[in-house]
Amino acid sequence: MKTKFIRVFRVVLLFTVILSSKAYAQYQYPFQNPALSDNERIDNLISLMTLEEKVNALSTQLGIPRLGIRNCGQVEGLHGLAYGGPSNWGSRNPVPSTIFPQAYGLGETWDVELIRKVAEQEAVENRYYFQSPKYLRGSLVMRAPNADLGRDPRWGRTEECFGEDSWLNARMTVAFIKGLQGDDPKYWRTASLMKHFMANSNEDGRDSTSSDFDERLFREYYGYTFYKGITEGGSRAYMASYNAYNGIPMTVHPILKEVTVREWGNNGIICTDGGALALLFNAHKHYPTMAEAAAACVKAGIGQFLDNYKPFIKEALAKGLVNEKEIDAVLRGNYQVALRLGLLDGKEDNPYSQIGVRDTIDPWTKPEVKQFVREVTAKSVVLLKNTNTLLPLDLTKIKSVAVIGPIADQVLADWYSGTPPYTVTPLQGIRNACGKNVSVTFTDENRMDEAVKAAKSADIAIVVVGNNPIGAINEWKVSPVPSDGKEAVDRKSLTLEQEDLVKLVYQSNPKTIMVLVSSFPFAINWSAENVPAILHITHSSQEMGNGLADVIFGKVNPAGRLVQTWPRSITQLPPMMDYNIRNGRTYMYFRDTPLYPFGYGLSYTSFAYSGMRFSTAVLPANDEVKITVDVKNTGKYSGDEVVQLYVRYLDSKVERPLRQLKGFARVPVNAGETKPVTITLKAADLAYWDEKKHAFRVEPGKVELMLGGSSQDIRVKKTITVVE
Repeated sequence: MKTKFIRVFRVVLLFTVILSSKAYAQYQYPFQNPALSDNERIDNLISLMTLEEKVNALSTQLGIPRLGIRNCGQVEGLHGLAYGGPSNWGSRNPVPSTIFPQAYGLGETWDVELIRKVAEQEAVENRYYFQSPKYLRGSLVMRAPNADLGRDPRWGRTEECFGEDSWLNARMTVAFIKGLQGDDPKYWRTASLMKHFMANSNEDGRDSTSSDFDERLFREYYGYTFYKGITEGGSRAYMASYNAYNGIPMTVHPILKEVTVREWGNNGIICTDGGALALLFNAHKHYPTMAEAAAACVKAGIGQFLDNYKPFIKEALAKGLVNEKEIDAVLRGNYQVALRLGLLDGKEDNPYSQIGVRDTIDPWTKPEVKQFVREVTAKSVVLLKNTNTLLPLDLTKIKSVAVIGPIADQVLADWYSGTPPYTVTPLQGIRNACGKNVSVTFTDENRMDEAVKAAKSADIAIVVVGNNPIGAINEWKVSPVPSDGKEAVDRKSLTLEQEDLVKLVYQSNPKTIMVLVSSFPFAINWSAENVPAILHITHSSQEMGNGLADVIFGKVNPAGRLVQTWPRSITQLPPMMDYNIRNGRTYMYFRDTPLYPFGYGLSYTSFAYSGMRFSTAVLPANDEVKITVDVKNTGKYSGDEVVQLYVRYLDSKVERPLRQLKGFARVPVNAGETKPVTITLKAADLAYWDEKKHAFRVEPGKVELMLGGSSQDIRVKKTITVVE
């Protein structure tokens, strides 16, 4: 019996070897064989590379031409694929792509599923460019989303983030990553490379300043969005920021390995920001030579450099400051990403391999895509004020509209925009909506009293004002006015210079609608007190005009909500370089009265809350509670309500925020309808970081749960008990 078993085993073994040999015969190199494990494939690939190829692979390019691996680099994608735009991304023959509202505006939709679809559209277009025989260009590693937090409205790059709140930003970040990467268990549509790890929210001096705060704020606030992006969203790539954290430049900070790799599981790309290697030497002055700086980056976990690094890596190798084995270790992360993108094997089972091959219609030209951008744009609009229901405008009751303002007939792109296939300005959108029956006049400024005359002669005056997101494009560290900001320039003022134009228009016509097109908050105190209707929208959407007009004329009931606290004055803000948000920063610790609170936004209708109830009043630390409230539309318009859940520990032994967002839902409710809305709260999401135990801990105690329409508009609240 034993002999028979041995014979059968030998036959099976021989058959396995034969099958394995046939499988290997299909591939020139073992790393191309998807039947092997990831580690086996990467081991083989790295063993085949020369030292020169390894040094070359420390760039943003994943290709190794000699081994048949196509070059694939990085591309910006915060609110659309950036192969063009003001900064000339992909300047070799810039090409169009669908451009959505700025990331700040995407955040103001408070719509997680919408954000996922936006990112999916970007990724499809990127694959299309990469694989279409018409183009065969592009890069599948996308520098998006920006997981930074807008802790201060003076930050010049506020437009790139989803707002000030770590919970909201984490939800948006995870959704965006999933949209970019897709849901296939083996392959990614594109790779999400998050920016900028971490606490990178001052532009002035960013090349040498240090963002200083304790470990709790790192875990609960500044690092939280990246943590969720990796552990929940599935991103395996991020960019280290320019700044230092507690005195150590992020490009070489120990937490790159100790936390993001070993704790969170990032086994992919960690790259520098552009020029960051040189800054270690000439700005931070952290190393005496460039070779030492380059070696330190590799040892810290950096696998890709976005600047001139080769001479210094070669010098570091020659002097023994870094060795080939250490370079091999960081290259593994680069090729983990290449594996997920399908760059190392064939196309047979890659569900994204036919994008741009079978479909031959450029996706940005499709009517449904244009309509989708219009929908996203309208959903991003925030109604800040609407006295005496001036809005929405009824086209059957007006005969003339004056459109006034310096950006009324422009769609301004920001530094990270691509080139849209077309743009619809606010003026064009309003004209489209008005048709032939309503006269629309336009003037861009009050030259020789033109704006005053236009406003006086019209039934309605719409004044469009705001910031310029690129400012003086040819002057890197210059913004023309103090209230403007951009990359490399923080804002020095929160007041709006163009508010004087608003005053003149309102003086000429009391039926004035102010449209604030901006990348960040403004202290528009006079307008908030006097102008009857105010709308906020961000820059860059190719459908800005149509989306805005859909709201102005009532085709869409606005439900955008603010993602930052809008202060009344710059004096309400702590010093710019104070990164301890407990000192009065963000809605969680802001103790003054803001102009507009976090989560704020009006509707053309009204909503009533009632019947708040729980699935359990006692919440174990390893469980969750479902919180349900009845939301009734008590007005005459159907519309969306954004139900927001805030929590507050009533008897905590550690310092906690005044209130903290822990759930939200954007839900459509028809006029007169009552709809039950349920938000699930996990006990784990109430945890704080215990620095002594070096772990998140769910603290037992009483927690107040608050539901409402903003951080200061709480409609119903009840208390539950958390137990260990």
